[in-house]
Amino acid sequence: MKPHQKPHLKVIPLGGLEQIGMNMTAFEYRDTIIVVDCGLAFPEDDMLGIDMCIPDITYLVENKEKVKGFFITHGHEDHIGAIPYVIREVNVPIYATKLTMGLIDHKLEEKGLLEKTKRKVVKFGQTIQTGPFKVEFIKTNHSIQDAAALAIFTPVGVLVHTGDFKVDYTPVFGDAIDLQRFAELGKHGVLGLMCDSTNAERPGFTESESTVGVTFNDIFAENRDFRIIIATFASNVDRVQQIINTAYKYGRKVVVEGRSMVTIIDIAQKLGYIKIPEKTLISVDDLSKYPDNRTVIITTGSQGESMAALSRMANGTHKKIAIKPNDTIIFSSHAIPGNEKDVSNIINELYRKGANVIFQDVHVSGHACQEEIKLIYSLVKPEYSIPVHGEYKHLKAQERIAKALGYDSDHIKILSSGDVLEFDERGDAKVTGHVHTGTVMVDGLGVGDVGNIVLRDRQHLAEDGIIIVVMAMDSATGTIAAGPDIVSRGFVYVKDSEDLMEEAKEIVSDKLVELEDAKVRDWSRIKTEVKSVLSDYVWKQTQRNPMILPVIQEV
Repeated sequence: MKPHQKPHLKVIPLGGLEQIGMNMTAFEYRDTIIVVDCGLAFPEDDMLGIDMCIPDITYLVENKEKVKGFFITHGHEDHIGAIPYVIREVNVPIYATKLTMGLIDHKLEEKGLLEKTKRKVVKFGQTIQTGPFKVEFIKTNHSIQDAAALAIFTPVGVLVHTGDFKVDYTPVFGDAIDLQRFAELGKHGVLGLMCDSTNAERPGFTESESTVGVTFNDIFAENRDFRIIIATFASNVDRVQQIINTAYKYGRKVVVEGRSMVTIIDIAQKLGYIKIPEKTLISVDDLSKYPDNRTVIITTGSQGESMAALSRMANGTHKKIAIKPNDTIIFSSHAIPGNEKDVSNIINELYRKGANVIFQDVHVSGHACQEEIKLIYSLVKPEYSIPVHGEYKHLKAQERIAKALGYDSDHIKILSSGDVLEFDERGDAKVTGHVHTGTVMVDGLGVGDVGNIVLRDRQHLAEDGIIIVVMAMDSATGTIAAGPDIVSRGFVYVKDSEDLMEEAKEIVSDKLVELEDAKVRDWSRIKTEVKSVLSDYVWKQTQRNPMILPVIQEV
């Protein structure tokens, strides 16, 4: 850096762009980095056996001494889910609002990291100073309580990060979004607005969460004689509150089912974010003590997840709850893109069991539609538009909104994860480089030990199966003492293909005799030759290409 040149501000998304999930953005000025959000993403269909994906934080690890804190906007998995994995590598303080911190604490406790991690609960309107950065938490509305936008004050200018948000004038719990503060920031001048793009393709306004309460009331009134089962997102505490309110009004007892649902409701209740009338909640074991028309079950599984409580009920594998004819089952969520087939399968299964399924109009989004995005832009009046949170099509949709509001292409910055957006001392912005980013896969206890090669093997096994050739070799003479024996899994049904397996065995035996005659004793060469001859034979006979594993035992 030249002596007269002032340092620049860098904004580096490490995840969450061009995808839904894995939200994480680094803000860097001189020797200080702060990070906004630390989320996971759920695996794609082709990620066989993978539990979750977290962002590759190589950049943060390489600059560990600069990282001063994580600032978390709200408590959804795509914003907090990676914290227990990331904090092991980069252990710095976490700043979040009360409910968000309650959910983070639970995650850290599960992984035995609670005592080792500094945490600070922040109130709305409060500002945290970290080196050259000042971060203010601003009240917004979302489908989980205590969601915040962040105003990040830097030596170069103010950046406003909305987090996930909507404008809800009649929220179920707490106050409406603090539009006044957005306007005040706009008056003083905002350099860049990083705005949620999830619903940028949808015209109009997102309806208030409280409208769902009216729908619930109508459904409860129409289904007085039947048991009601409602599937929703575990984290949508306000939705659960409205279900409990309606159940109480109609004299029904409530069972909460599904591990994540029980955990979140428990945390929300302890922290005062959900109010449950006395004797309304009952345990699943007490369900049989009440007639069906006096009970409501709130459950996980609205996305058709195979292990969630609703899926197990639908498939008849739930230990304590069986679907009965005339049960009224409400899906209080929209299918996340990619989950439509799973949801459809569950709905079909529920209908087969005689249930009545309701899945329209019992959900409102937690994200801003086009008119709310325009409202935030007109209040904040940023110099630069930086769309965040969404697939590329969502970012482009926000670009169209910004252009309609008069922004030119130079003042709209659509970034990819890893891009370095640099603001110079005059506040001019351009992408100046790229840092390493990517996806780290978590499988069981393994973090990052399953990569593309392992996934390719799993795909291969899933598509074509495996053949194992076992033989024993005399170490003294180099001759085959026993075998070859051929075992297969997922390739053909052996009982129906005895001739094929016998012939395969003969072909391998002939090859081994040939290698013996040629005095070949190199194990790797023997394995390669066996693999090659068997692969050719199997392909000719079946047009399949199973994984072939020759195993030699020494005797």
